[in-house]
Amino acid sequence: MGLAIRGQFGSGIALWLFALLAAGPIVGAETNDDRLAGWRSGAKVRVVAPEAGRHTIHTYYLANPESPDGKHVLFFSSSHPAGYVGEVRIRERATGNETVLAQDVHTEDAHRVACQQWLANGRLVAFHEVVDKRWRVVVVDVKTLAKTVVAEDRQVGFARPDGDLLPLYGCHWNPGPHRDLYLWNAATGETSTSATMAEVEAKYGEWLTRVFGGKSCSIFFPVISPDGKRVFFKIAAGKGGDNFMCKDASDRQGIVCYDFEKGACIWQHGKWGHPAWMPDSRRIFEAGNITIPIDQEKFGYTTLRDVPRLRGSHPSISPDGELMVTDGMTESVGGKAGEWGVMVADLDGGGWVLLHSFPQHRGARSWRRNDPHPAFSADGKRIYYNASDGEFTRLMVVERP
Repeated sequence: MGLAIRGQFGSGIALWLFALLAAGPIVGAETNDDRLAGWRSGAKVRVVAPEAGRHTIHTYYLANPESPDGKHVLFFSSSHPAGYVGEVRIRERATGNETVLAQDVHTEDAHRVACQQWLANGRLVAFHEVVDKRWRVVVVDVKTLAKTVVAEDRQVGFARPDGDLLPLYGCHWNPGPHRDLYLWNAATGETSTSATMAEVEAKYGEWLTRVFGGKSCSIFFPVISPDGKRVFFKIAAGKGGDNFMCKDASDRQGIVCYDFEKGACIWQHGKWGHPAWMPDSRRIFEAGNITIPIDQEKFGYTTLRDVPRLRGSHPSISPDGELMVTDGMTESVGGKAGEWGVMVADLDGGGWVLLHSFPQHRGARSWRRNDPHPAFSADGKRIYYNASDGEFTRLMVVERP
């Protein structure tokens, strides 16, 4: 299943030391309160849905595919070579029984597939799809399998699985009149406008002009905070037309944070890497192991220097706020040249464990490739991710004892 190593290093130790791996795994000094003990010893890697002949892909590093009650795993199943046409399914963890929630679902790519995600404490599953070149957001009742189209000409951001608010936004390449942030409420069935692009322009107009050159912009890719009180999003300047299957369909940049209770934009940063919320909902964790507080207008950050930085990583934080998981190239931390991997690390002290390294150049042949996108389960005992090391991209899970 690839290379598993363990260790700890400080920022001043040269990476050439990893050449010593030929003699066996490197074991570093453990902290007094070793949060990584379960991941260092006895953690098991397996395929979530081992049936042959299909891709199985979880959405993104921002979305835990496990249901809030821990009983099911949500994923996109596809026998299409490119992986972006298929079914939204749930799989019962105890029995392996699967239920198809939606079929013949056409998506943008295999990178985030249908953006399928849990909502309303697991009662619903939301996703988006394109039908006859027109996008729509669909919500499925898990018990009855009843489907509701909650928005057209829009896509879905990332909600809280235990919450009722589902963020929606206009298609980033051609949003038309849908330039704002919209919230569909699972409790009421109503859709409201939240942050508006006009508000963003009024507060950050100078930055928008400098970055986008006066082009018409829209709110893109909203992610609601763990406490449900805030949301961050990117800004997009579409290029028109209906070709969404290309990297330059729009220009996309920056992070804006909006506070629902204050009804105002409260923070902005000029660059978007791969941000994720910290569990306290007051900080954002970014690629490069940067923690950014959003309670201050002036940009500032803290860098966790003792945690390895993996090239191309998607970092996210464990529910208890003590660990991070990320993906990326592994040669600098002991993996083979050209291989990706999934690593869990201690936010306080820099201890780390490379859980699984593997080739990532095969699998779904989408124009935008799939990445591992690791994410913790709600109880912090499992990490889900995608591996493209064979003919099919497979949803994997590593579980500590």
